[in-house]
Amino acid sequence: MNMQTRLSAKGQIVIPKDVRDHLKLKPGTLFDVETGPLGTIKLRPIAHDNPFPRTTLADLAEIPAWDGKAKPVEEISGLSDAALEAIFAARARA
Repeated sequence: MNMQTRLSAKGQIVIPKDVRDHLKLKPGTLFDVETGPLGTIKLRPIAHDNPFPRTTLADLAEIPAWDGKAKPVEEISGLSDAALEAIFAARARA
């Protein structure tokens, strides 16, 4: 989806309705605002039901390396394929 919007005199940007509808954004949604290379700006909605704090690259650098063999998510979580599919389907509906 590629659209344009304009910055108001008050510094506000309107997110086009098609984008709001596609991402299911509601009034009052909080966003992380991040600047990037070449003058880019990233807006990332913050999920209210997200139990995990925002993770930075510095946080990831502190995680010790895993020396073992890679394991599938089913083995790590202990959930069956059907249970995982139900979780992903519920998230897609939300």
